[in-house]
Amino acid sequence: MSKGKRYNEEGKLNFKKVVAVFIAIIVIIMVVIMLKNILTKAKNTKPVEAISYYALYKDEKWGIIGSNSEIVINPMYQEIPIVIDKDKDVFLFTYDINEENGTYKTKVVNKNNEEIWTNYDKIEALENYDNSENVWYEKNVLKVQKDGKWGLIDIDGKEITEIVYDNIKTLKGLENSILVEKDGKYGLVSCKGAKVLDTIYSDISNFGDDYINGYITKNQDGKYGIVSVSGEQILENNFDQIINIYSDKYYVIVENGNQQLINKDKEKILTENFDEIKQITSTGVVYVQNGKYGFMDFEGNAVIEAKYDVLNEINSGVFLAQQDGKAGLIDKDQNEKVAFNFKNIYCNKKAGVYIAENDNLTQTIIDSNFEIKIVGILSELNIDSGYMKIKVDDGYKYYNFKFEEKDIKDVLTNNKIFVSKKDGKYGFIDAKGNTVIDYNYDDATELNNYGYAAIKKDGVWGAIDSYGNIVIEPTYNLDENLKIDFIGKWHLGMDLNMNYYCDK
Repeated sequence: MSKGKRYNEEGKLNFKKVVAVFIAIIVIIMVVIMLKNILTKAKNTKPVEAISYYALYKDEKWGIIGSNSEIVINPMYQEIPIVIDKDKDVFLFTYDINEENGTYKTKVVNKNNEEIWTNYDKIEALENYDNSENVWYEKNVLKVQKDGKWGLIDIDGKEITEIVYDNIKTLKGLENSILVEKDGKYGLVSCKGAKVLDTIYSDISNFGDDYINGYITKNQDGKYGIVSVSGEQILENNFDQIINIYSDKYYVIVENGNQQLINKDKEKILTENFDEIKQITSTGVVYVQNGKYGFMDFEGNAVIEAKYDVLNEINSGVFLAQQDGKAGLIDKDQNEKVAFNFKNIYCNKKAGVYIAENDNLTQTIIDSNFEIKIVGILSELNIDSGYMKIKVDDGYKYYNFKFEEKDIKDVLTNNKIFVSKKDGKYGFIDAKGNTVIDYNYDDATELNNYGYAAIKKDGVWGAIDSYGNIVIEPTYNLDENLKIDFIGKWHLGMDLNMNYYCDK
């Protein structure tokens, strides 16, 4: 029986496998080095932040500044530019103005000061006003003129209506409501150019204070009706007048010089025992009789007799009332909820608070249970972030809408430094309470959205950045300014309506 051989020879290396393993190791090392470089580069690279744009005034000329404090367009224009949308580089300039004959030219430029949309004779912003006469512009649309006719383009330059209208303007106080005129008749389009109403009316006006409420229309026969925002005819044009008092169920009309309350079916609800209707609520109307205000239900019963100088439902079942120049809050049973000790009272329904104005320019903040919670100067009420900033005893405090005092670091969560006061002077600390800027200043503001704060010393203002570095030493006397704000070395101009920055 044969035996198998026993081999005692040394084993041999498989060189192909060795080479493959070696190459794999080199590849892994290279990948690790590449990833390390990428991560290091990403860590050291400052994220690109979106730039906002504002008008800039310097040396009696106008240009554009970015929210990073850099000049975008050097001041070279005679007239203030209109920044259509602060987040887009579309700027409207007016030039070659002849005040004698009323002529002028306009152009739109981008951030490189390059003229765009040159195929139009004129380009204009759609100017509007709120109830306090503050100017604002429809930011996503412009009106353009060509061969004597007007049309609309969007913020990207796309034509969204035909250029066929004799005139285009806004309805005062309403967004997304653009009047177009053709052959002496008016229609309505949205800010996207969609037709809302045909050009068949002699006039179109507001119904309420929001475009979603619809519109009051006047036909060629001088009769009034109401149309919804979708074009539905709510009331036919059969009335001598319709008063702009919004309700989704009732309407105030005028017949033979007298106001009446009707419903959608044109049924007369209230016709007597009042001179004028001022407000429609869910349970009745605020009315005026012999110069005094009262409240009646829809059956005509006087729930609150007409004895007040002012009466207005500011929250469900809660009325602001004024007598002898003093304001308080009552319910419809005339129970006094807040004493008549104030100049005026407002309700912020989203925050769930009442804000009463005092004679000494401070405010009294009252909760939903009509309890006085805080007295001070209300500097800011931020619905989105859910806090109130109130100046109390020469210092600022922050509260949520439950009136819980909050640490500033828990409110301004994006800030790196915060205003601090000690021994009557202001400085800045970090989130751990460490002093970043010594207590050398007479006043200071928190960092704004762009990372700049204002500092005041010896009666003049300067600015710092988000790390506490001095951007400009206190230089400007801003005693006449209603608001102190900086972008770099540039401060907000005196006229808040113009919304510009300058260095003088």
